[in-house]
Amino acid sequence: MRTAIVVTFLAIASSVVSASEPARHTSPYQGEEKRAVKSLADSEVADLLAGRGAGFAKAAELNGVPGPAHLLEMKREIALTAGQEAEIEAVRQRMQAEAVELGRRLVALEAQLDAAFATATATKEALGDLLTAIASVERNLRFAHLAAHLETPAILTPGQILAYNRLRGYAAADPCAAPPPGHDPALWRRHNHCSD
Repeated sequence: MRTAIVVTFLAIASSVVSASEPARHTSPYQGEEKRAVKSLADSEVADLLAGRGAGFAKAAELNGVPGPAHLLEMKREIALTAGQEAEIEAVRQRMQAEAVELGRRLVALEAQLDAAFATATATKEALGDLLTAIASVERNLRFAHLAAHLETPAILTPGQILAYNRLRGYAAADPCAAPPPGHDPALWRRHNHCSD
């Protein structure tokens, strides 16, 4: 009888361990193997092909340097003049054209990388070349988005920059802490009534 109980207990314990094994080894990427381009979510592909920021300009955005697309979305709330709107639209169009082209190239390169592994034709040499090309396109794409952010402060007033950041939900930036690039620091501080 005692042997039967031990055998039953071991059988139950074994089934519990077996049932937990798949969960322990299940990849967080489960389901992504069905993507058209495995390394990119459908939303990432859509963002890249449309020239959207997709987080490439976070360094500027989260440091209080406005992006042209969002500025145009909130033009009424921050009281853009017609002249400001035209200048910002020109910045956005230049950035958009470059970002769309680079986004297409990046999606195509990621698809090549995917295909190389899917067809078992990847070699170390080809892989190195492909990753270098991907890194170059990603660098240029990030540059296009960040460079557009660099152009906007000169078009805006300090109050509009503060309003932008407030509307975007960021902590209020102190205009006295860091004059925007291209502005004379002393003149900037005097204009914004900064104390010495």
